Amino acid sequence: MTTICLLGGDGIGPEVVEQAARVLGALPLQLEFTRHPVGFACYQEHGTPLPDATLEAARAADAVLFGAVTTPPDVPNYRSPILQLRRKLDLYANVRPCRSFPHASSRPGIDLVIVRENSEGLYAGREREEDGGETVISERVVTRGASLRIAAHAASLAKRRGDQHVTVVHKANVIRKGDGLFRRAAREAIEAAGLGVKELLVDACAMQLLRDPTSLGTIVTTNMFGDILSDEACMLVGGLGLACSGNLGDERALFEPVHGSAPDIAGQGKANPLATILSAAFLLEHLGHADHAATVRDAVARVLELDRTPADLGGSLSTVEVTDAVLAELDRPLG
Repeated sequence: MTTICLLGGDGIGPEVVEQAARVLGALPLQLEFTRHPVGFACYQEHGTPLPDATLEAARAADAVLFGAVTTPPDVPNYRSPILQLRRKLDLYANVRPCRSFPHASSRPGIDLVIVRENSEGLYAGREREEDGGETVISERVVTRGASLRIAAHAASLAKRRGDQHVTVVHKANVIRKGDGLFRRAAREAIEAAGLGVKELLVDACAMQLLRDPTSLGTIVTTNMFGDILSDEACMLVGGLGLACSGNLGDERALFEPVHGSAPDIAGQGKANPLATILSAAFLLEHLGHADHAATVRDAVARVLELDRTPADLGGSLSTVEVTDAVLAELDRPLG
């Protein structure tokens, strides 16, 4: 029996996670789902956004499927639980694939992946105030060990994709010490894996994503750069409603849609579940069920080709109706 820990979170998170669980449950696999609280609503009820019991359930599961959480900027001592989960579970690689879909919202011919260092950088949470709060200093942490590790992960993924090189994205011409260290360590790890190295400054990479994304394959970069570039990239292939991701470590993995909690449409049945369903397919692939992952992705592709979509993709279907369409395609005989 394979245990999947479902962490719905806030806003539309619980809605889309439950729809993805419907798709997973329709497959001929022995899956057991556990559900646990997380996020701002959990904080309001329990005094913490990440209860110990939730963390232990995530550790014990074979994989985690995460929805979305609200992270208000003005609540003292509140820290996003997804950042905590990434750190506490040592999920050092954030992998965000970007592939074209058969839909008018997507540009054709794109197949790239952004591998984002997930444990340090500006998201390390090391900030302090000076001058009585008139100055804030945020420390951007870059270590050789984390840089080697993420670049080795990117190289391994590039080999599985059939790429001949990895593109290292940085800003070492300005952030000379921090990005200089990342650049050197990344080159070392990628060359040790027997692959070529290309380099792009982050602003040039952003421009290339818009100008010719079909020229890009496997990209590895630091935490915040990867966050921004992957959000930019997903808009080329349908937007946040189709953007999936995996947070991967050596022992544990958590999968989530890239979109936020969208509290303005929560509970209205308007949320697009496809990003979470595609994240569930990523989860299946990680657990060794590549055939079932392909089946789910093919079903999503057929739903998009038929334009059976929610409002963010120009359609009118509800969250449940979109999932129903995916389930119908899962049941459709091949050929």
